[in-house]
Amino acid sequence: MNEGAIIRRREGMGFWTTVATHFWFKMFGTMGFTLCFFVAYLFLLKHPAAPVSIIPTTWLDDAIGFQPVALPIYLSLWLYVSLPPILMLSTGEIARYGLRVLVPCLIGLAVFYLWPNAVPPAHIDWTQYPSVAFLKQVDTAGNACPSLHVATAVFSCFWLYWRLRFLQVGTMSQVLNVVWCVAIAYSTMAIKQHVALDVLAGTVLGIVTALATGLKAHAARGLGLSM
Repeated sequence: MNEGAIIRRREGMGFWTTVATHFWFKMFGTMGFTLCFFVAYLFLLKHPAAPVSIIPTTWLDDAIGFQPVALPIYLSLWLYVSLPPILMLSTGEIARYGLRVLVPCLIGLAVFYLWPNAVPPAHIDWTQYPSVAFLKQVDTAGNACPSLHVATAVFSCFWLYWRLRFLQVGTMSQVLNVVWCVAIAYSTMAIKQHVALDVLAGTVLGIVTALATGLKAHAARGLGLSM
């Protein structure tokens, strides 16, 4: 079967059929992965192995004021990073993706262990912003650089870009994908959860691991294409 026929067959399945395929594996697999990550993340956050370094701010941090309305965008990461598994059709494809996305997570956790770091105090009265204050209580200013919020968003963006490109679904989906990723990265600074250097490091981590783990080939093989 040629590439055009494979893509047309995949498109013919429809979005909801794709979502429903191995739905419970996707749901519990994503939840389990996220839970394991947060156990390790929060442990390192609460029990730093060395003195915590403060990441300096830059002119960009000064230019981006506190914007609590960006919180929903920040939280939308959990939906965004769920999109790649949702668009997969086999448990093997999902498992292989899980091993790949584990790479930036493990690198980030290793950095947090070897070099505990945090963002400087924002000097904001969080009691005036209850929703953001709740986030600050759960996920404090530590484990900042590289931003894994940004790294996993960038990693997901690359997979989605290649999969959507192979599906030939048009430029609008591609634009929305990139805009969503950029908005998530921006939101981390807008709610003062991260500073610019965290975002830069997270972006580099996401790009390097996406390329190093063969994410483009994975996105192609899931459609039966060869790279």
